[in-house]
Amino acid sequence: MEKIWKDLRGALKRRIAAHSYRMWIEPLGLERSEEGHWVILCPNAFSRKRVQDHFGETIRAELARLSGGGEGVRVEFQVAGRRPSRGAEAAASAQLPLPSEAIRPHNGRFLRRDFTFEHFVVGAGNDFAYSASLSLASRKGCTQPAVFLYSGTGLGKSHLSQAIGHHVLRHSPQERVYYMTAEDFSNEMVQAFRRDALDQFKAKYRRQCDVLLLEDVHGLGGKERTQIELAATLDSLLESGKRILFSSACRPAEIPRLHDSLRSRLSCSLITAIEPPNHRTRLRILQHKARLHGYEIPAEVFEFLATELVGDVRQLESGLNGVAARSSLLGSPIDLKLAETVVQQMISGRRRITVELIKKLVCEHYRVSEAELVSPSRRQQLVRPRQMAIFLARRFTDTPLQAIGRSFNRYHATVLHSIQAIERGVKTDPALREQVDFFQKRLESPPPGGLG
Repeated sequence: MEKIWKDLRGALKRRIAAHSYRMWIEPLGLERSEEGHWVILCPNAFSRKRVQDHFGETIRAELARLSGGGEGVRVEFQVAGRRPSRGAEAAASAQLPLPSEAIRPHNGRFLRRDFTFEHFVVGAGNDFAYSASLSLASRKGCTQPAVFLYSGTGLGKSHLSQAIGHHVLRHSPQERVYYMTAEDFSNEMVQAFRRDALDQFKAKYRRQCDVLLLEDVHGLGGKERTQIELAATLDSLLESGKRILFSSACRPAEIPRLHDSLRSRLSCSLITAIEPPNHRTRLRILQHKARLHGYEIPAEVFEFLATELVGDVRQLESGLNGVAARSSLLGSPIDLKLAETVVQQMISGRRRITVELIKKLVCEHYRVSEAELVSPSRRQQLVRPRQMAIFLARRFTDTPLQAIGRSFNRYHATVLHSIQAIERGVKTDPALREQVDFFQKRLESPPPGGLG
């Protein structure tokens, strides 16, 4: 059976276009073959439909030829894991190392198989968060027993959180890893209270957990009973030398309606932000994802996607998968024209961000003229707008620092100082962080009538 399966894959590789083979045939696995009935596993329902509709008859014909079964050969396509059996489990683990496969920690949600440190692309905006998470997982170089990650959506908080879980399970399998959201914790506590099982709930988290990975803690705002219980749980875990990873959309100081006792405990963590990836990091993320999926993407398409998709990692991956899927479905080569079509559908109406656009937006917001913005004046009412504009130009465009400096009539050192001033300020000044968020939303939204 294994020889026939191997020969089948070879025959299909010769008959099907290379990019279609990599996308649709390579992920398939063989579950079993009984009296001419072949059961083939697909990674998901979409894959099953695509393979069945477009390659099903070719697969059946090749199996009939290779097995000598003639017209009596039947082929059934199933979604991996949908109808579990001993054979299916073995086939899935041996033949389907898919990104969507998950690993179960000792409690809570599954860990995505591809959310490991090895698959995390490190760049200027996430290097400290990566190092802190790896140190927490390995107990090397980090004296803090708790790390607090915060960022916008799709920037890697869940990836790092689950990477810690994978690392601990691989290197210290005896340690008990709990991975969940704050909402999961709250719901479980409420259910325990209703079942009069609060003591068991407390024992579970305070005495049976070695590593707690708690996501979306910003969702705890206003849940007073949960906050009190979580604060007590954290005390118990930290006193016992356990490890904790928190993730949130904002810093502890910015979480609304949070009890002071819990805010204090969260604030004692090693707090680190994850910033949106710059152009270089976006390019490396796309290249890594393409290697992971076996996509062959021309360099100019990588460059185009990295330039146009400036949101988050999910947007990058969506664009990359969209290009590969469109190429496969239409039988078209992956080129710049195809990539432009995919991106246009994803971000229809989004303006192209330039230094001049940023200047215009900043001047309108702070009510200063562009001449004042680039003037030699160091008046206080001009310093902050100028720093903000330079910071935004660095973050949202690929313009070199020297060119940014020329655009604002500033030396290279002054440009660096402006960028660092805003980067430092957003860590301690909520009002400044709100301003940065405001400009980000304006720049990434479709242009209003008077702008762009």
